[in-house]
Amino acid sequence: MAAASNLLDALIQGGVPVPSGCRAGSCHACLVRCLEGEPHDLQPDLLRPEQRHAGWRLACQCRVEGDLSLEVFDPRREGLAARVESLEWLGSSVLRLRVLPERPLRYRAGQHLLLWTATGVARPYSLASLPDDDPWLEFHIDCSRPGAFSDFARQLSTGDLLRLGELHGGALHYEREWAERPLLLLAAGTGLGPLWGLLRESLRQGHRGPIRLLHTCRDGHYLKEPLQALAQTHDNLQLEWIGADGRDRMLNTLRPTSRRDVALVCGSPSFVEACARRLYLAGLPRGQIFGDAFIRANRGDVP
Repeated sequence: MAAASNLLDALIQGGVPVPSGCRAGSCHACLVRCLEGEPHDLQPDLLRPEQRHAGWRLACQCRVEGDLSLEVFDPRREGLAARVESLEWLGSSVLRLRVLPERPLRYRAGQHLLLWTATGVARPYSLASLPDDDPWLEFHIDCSRPGAFSDFARQLSTGDLLRLGELHGGALHYEREWAERPLLLLAAGTGLGPLWGLLRESLRQGHRGPIRLLHTCRDGHYLKEPLQALAQTHDNLQLEWIGADGRDRMLNTLRPTSRRDVALVCGSPSFVEACARRLYLAGLPRGQIFGDAFIRANRGDVP
């Protein structure tokens, strides 16, 4: 490997089949374990201390500084087996995938989990399920465009085997001390998935402040009925549905109800950035805006 080169690029150029997606350290698809030697890690805090101690590194965030001996994350050895429990189309392009892992998995609402196919396709997805309440792990897969994992997901059947890779936290979460504060939940497309889990988590914890959820999409509001059912039993929940033609107008008029609002935003990078910028300019402190951008992997990025 050439010194000062990006480790992920060096491995791919050398013919090593390392999966990758975001190249920003958020998807964790490019995990490698250092057996000998040590690259320069530009973002060491992206992994838990126990992972780093075991030698794991994110190849996309490392720079080569000398000879290295590595092994690539092997889902057959390191991953957790899970079987497809159910498959359901929510509208024309969103596939609800529910899987049962071979042993219980502890997680928090809003976290990400890496899914692996038997052929080595890896893709991170946000969990839409509710910890402790849902017996399965639920994912909402956007199948509106071709993609390595979405093409595979279209062919899945109940009982098929998947592997679960790295579980890691995203920016989205719910804190018990927010119980009296206004919550603003902003979702575009399948960005509604993790917010569906976080909304139910907030209600389970007895959130008393007002909750306003806005969903914008091009192909239909795929959780409209269950969300309306929740709103009927929770007076503090307000729902708003925004079509593709109304997104710009929504962004231009978006503002918090007060400086105490907490905003959770999920969707494409442009949507998350636009919402965060608008809320900040409208007076909401940056520390109260939590955004999770879905970075779509290029078809060639994941083998």
